[in-house]
This record gives sequence, structure tokens and C-alpha cells, in this order.
Amino acid sequence: MKLSKFIGLGLLLSVRLAFGLETDSEQPVYIDSDTAVYDENTQVSTYIGNVIATQGSIKIDADKLVVYLKDGDIIKLVATGKPSKFEQLPAVGKEKMYGEGLINEFYPDKNLLIFMQNASVWQGDAKQSSDHIEYDTKNSLLKAGQGQTDGKRVHSVIKPKAKPAQ
Repeated sequence: MKLSKFIGLGLLLSVRLAFGLETDSEQPVYIDSDTAVYDENTQVSTYIGNVIATQGSIKIDADKLVVYLKDGDIIKLVATGKPSKFEQLPAVGKEKMYGEGLINEFYPDKNLLIFMQNASVWQGDAKQSSDHIEYDTKNSLLKAGQGQTDGKRVHSVIKPKAKPAQ
């Protein structure tokens, strides 16, 4: 890949990843990996090996990250790993949200994260585990499980807050 194309790809990726703090989407996207390939014909960028992607308060750790672009905008990201991990600060003063799964899909225009296969999402003392978890970042709405689960269940843990000593 020509250096100018690679720099152009970096500028395209700075468009937005889009979750978390409102200012996150205004920040550039930084991706570090062992290898990177950009296919200009399909507008697909693939990063492999110790992938770390950040944008503002957002951080993704993966073995592989595939970024799908359309006319310079990110339309979908697919992170895979054993597991692929995600974290973000949803708002100033809130606890960080964490998520992981073997396959994680991110749809910036829909404000949607989907964690799949051995997936877990947690914030503070609350945790959800399932093979399929969807998180609407705009409305802070979490859905776990699927209508047809083949016997797989959602596991939730909500711990009570510690009461101050008297």
C-alpha cells in the first residue's frame, strides 16, 4: 500500500467510531497493529495482531479488526479475539463500561454494539453474560439473549451498593 493511501485511510478512520462521551466521536481514531492492509476497491481495512484502537475514551483490544467504509465513513467494525475487549466512559462522572466477546460488531451510525459468543458486558457491580448482547449507546439500552436461544440463558449479576458504616 502506498504511504499516501495509508495516510488517507488514517484520515478516513478519524471520521468516527461513535460511542461513549459525546466528544469521543469528534476525536481521531488511532489503530496500532502488527500488520495493516487497506483494499481501496472494497473500502475494507484489516488490522491483525495485538490490535489496539482508541478514540477518545473508547478502547478496543483485539486479535483482528476489520473496518468497513463507505464513501469515507465507517459503517461497521468487526473485532475478533480470545476475547476481543471494549471499554468506554459513557459520561463524565459515570463508571466505565466494559464488554467482551469472541466476535464484536460496532455500527457507528446506529449507535449499536453487538457482543457475540461468550459475551459479557459490565459496569460497576452489574454484569450481563450471554452468547448475544446488544448495547444501544445512544439510549443506554442493553439487550441480552436471543428469541431462540437453543437452551442458552442470560446470566445477570446485580450487587447491592455497600451501605455506609454507622
